Amino acid sequence: MNTVIRHLAAAGLLALAAGGAAAGTTVNYIEPDRFSDVPFTNWERDEVLKDLTDHFARLGAQLPPGQDLRIDVKDVDLAGREYPTRGVRDLRVVRSNGVDWPRIDLHYTVEQDGNVLRSGDAQLRDMSFMDRIGRANDSDSLRYEKRMIDDWFYTTILPRDRAARR
Repeated sequence: MNTVIRHLAAAGLLALAAGGAAAGTTVNYIEPDRFSDVPFTNWERDEVLKDLTDHFARLGAQLPPGQDLRIDVKDVDLAGREYPTRGVRDLRVVRSNGVDWPRIDLHYTVEQDGNVLRSGDAQLRDMSFMDRIGRANDSDSLRYEKRMIDDWFYTTILPRDRAARR
């Protein structure tokens, strides 16, 4: 676990130095070694968590100036199931059999000038992830999770009508 946290911290510092992360977005992973379903190998797990962090940061950058978003991710269950292989990467098989939908449990807080504007717990689920048109055809390995996060963000944090005006 310490290795994962060190890698995430280093990746976060590099992203900030490169201007790749929103200054007002903080993402913490609570006991990532206990998450329901992330890749088995440390380097793949670090890669997935960094990709999720970057996605949250891109969304958080859309908040009005002065607002900060904090996300504490409590559990991640990626779409599909991962099977170890002898190759470089393990194999993730995604089926629409009713049990492999993506799930993320998190706590969020939106603050401005030290005052909490919104906060709460969220259980993100997309049981119809295979039936939706759009990003499902692209090559992003986290396309289902990102679409689920987008839906939550534009419903709970920054409703689409407000986001469209930005």
